[in-house]
Amino acid sequence: MKLQEMIGLAVFDVEDGKQIGKVHDFVLTADWKIEAIELEGKGLFSAQVKIVRWEDIVAYGEDAVMIRNQQAVRKAGADDIQYTYMLGSSKLKDLSVLTEEGVNLGHVSDVYFEQEMGNQILGLEISDGFVSDLIDGRRWLSCTSDMVIGENAVMVPPLSEQRLEKAIHSMNG
Repeated sequence: MKLQEMIGLAVFDVEDGKQIGKVHDFVLTADWKIEAIELEGKGLFSAQVKIVRWEDIVAYGEDAVMIRNQQAVRKAGADDIQYTYMLGSSKLKDLSVLTEEGVNLGHVSDVYFEQEMGNQILGLEISDGFVSDLIDGRRWLSCTSDMVIGENAVMVPPLSEQRLEKAIHSMNG
């Protein structure tokens, strides 16, 4: 499954069936895991965001994300979040993907993760620009432990361009 497919999904409390909010973004770790979802609703001048840790998610599907209860919603300092998927100063989306030899493979357009409730990021969907995407399609690069999220680029090991594959719509078919 791709992270982009979950942005905007309704988040429900399974104890009382109440909608808590919508998925706004994802909190990521340096070791390529999803730590939490961020909910919509950060105030304009607020330094805090509402998050739900990944372990408090009971299930998710194409229409909604289900969490244990309303107590699973926590506040976190926006400055304490190491990486996000889509928004903020340390976002993964749109970062350049560069090999250690200086070859630019494109930029991150989406992120694939394990759909069976795993939080491990499996790979990056890489775009080489609109025209190239239309002609050749987007490409997919599986994540390895030696890939690093940097301030301005994702650094990947030498010869990663040889590991690029055509992007697939869904990891499970």
